[in-house]
Amino acid sequence: MTHASDSEAREFAAAYRSFLDWVHNEPGAWERNEVVALVNEYLGEGAADQSVVTRSLPVFEHVNLQTALDAWSAEPGREVAVHGFSIPPHHPPVNLQQLLAGEHLPPLRLSAPPLIDLPNGPGSTLACLERALLLVDDAKGRYVVMVNLSAEHGPPSLDVEIAGLAVDAAQAVHARLGELRHQLNVYRGQLIEVGLNQMGQVSLVFGEIPQTARSDVVLPEVVLGRVERHALGIAAHRDALLAAGQHLKRGLLLYGPPGTGKTHTMRYLVGQMGEYTRFVLTGRALHAIGSVTELARDLQPAVMVLEDVDLVAEHRGFGPGSSPILFDLLDAMDGAAADADLLFVLTTNRADLLEPALAARPGRVDVAIEIALPDAEGRERLLALYGRSLPLQLSEAETREVVERTEGVTASFVKELLRRAMLEALHDNASEPTVTSAHTARALDDLLDADQTLTRSLLGVGTDPESLPGGGGAGALPPVPRAGLFRGSMVQHIVSHGGP
Repeated sequence: MTHASDSEAREFAAAYRSFLDWVHNEPGAWERNEVVALVNEYLGEGAADQSVVTRSLPVFEHVNLQTALDAWSAEPGREVAVHGFSIPPHHPPVNLQQLLAGEHLPPLRLSAPPLIDLPNGPGSTLACLERALLLVDDAKGRYVVMVNLSAEHGPPSLDVEIAGLAVDAAQAVHARLGELRHQLNVYRGQLIEVGLNQMGQVSLVFGEIPQTARSDVVLPEVVLGRVERHALGIAAHRDALLAAGQHLKRGLLLYGPPGTGKTHTMRYLVGQMGEYTRFVLTGRALHAIGSVTELARDLQPAVMVLEDVDLVAEHRGFGPGSSPILFDLLDAMDGAAADADLLFVLTTNRADLLEPALAARPGRVDVAIEIALPDAEGRERLLALYGRSLPLQLSEAETREVVERTEGVTASFVKELLRRAMLEALHDNASEPTVTSAHTARALDDLLDADQTLTRSLLGVGTDPESLPGGGGAGALPPVPRAGLFRGSMVQHIVSHGGP
């Protein structure tokens, strides 16, 4: 080794030792760390002797936290300076306690605060602090609030930390931010579609408010009236019911074969409940029932819609054990006070599988309403409803013929029938299509063909080919048998006892 190369090696070793001193932040090194220096200089001596008070929030509250911070920072008598800082790649998150102590930290550099753009309403977003230090000066003194969203190491987490205040004063700041999050909550009055992210955490997405008109809900008047009385009627007479000592918390079950209009009816309801915050849970999102119901209680009046609830509320006698989600559902329905204005709307294709405990107490499921296969009048109304956007030309006699041939079908079947009839018309004349009885007949023949068994099943229609005229050819479908379907079920419990 030459003298020059030996000197270079010593220089490299010295530089590497300095780098290690920087990384490990040996005593006295914090002065070289910009972020540590900023915090300690702002809070002054003795800052590390006071506790850091931390409050963890659900990640879906991030946009509400930013909304609250913006309002809080603008309150009279408060000055707030916001600073961001960068952390080396792949390094674990840094908390405020570490910044105060100044030990075992990587090189930290001040920067513009990183922001994440989050929806704060349908079609609008808000830039939210992802990692930032807020240097605050107000009547409580000088203190630091740190916002820290961490998503790189483990499940995402959102923490708000406060340093430089006595514990009770820091708690008061947290409480004020909580009040503002509640008052300014961006989810209030909206339709919220609940989901789960890849880490299994709750995600909330602003949905479009349904504009379903009452005339578009094809149900017998007595059935639709019963649905409206239990959902909309209680909402309309909330104050009078409370004054009479009656509970507001209630549950409504819509049950019946697939494709009969349960979801359509639900959409009509939530579209009418404009003063309510409406949460829709389906599929995997049903696992989030506990945390979402807690949010619904905070934002009441609120509606919780649980579609295909039999997926989580199966009767305990049908398997070796109970689903923990069932207990979460029962706890959610029991957890609110009786005067809480919460409506649980449950839908199911298999009411016979439901756990009777759902109807065992007031405020769980009070009313079970069957959304049955449409009768002749209903099928005629469905033809008019789904045909109004089509170039449909059917005489009264031709309409009656379609109605007669579709006995026992679902609303979904009628909708698909007209879609196929339109395709038949386009096949005959793509430039100026007109849907005639010939097109509806061809479409209906195809749907009723024996080879379309699976298609009819997907549309919620009985599929026994022997029951079709001609052994599976074109003709009327039989009504789906329901005798004994709900024996021993929650629905029978409600019917037999006149409600829970």
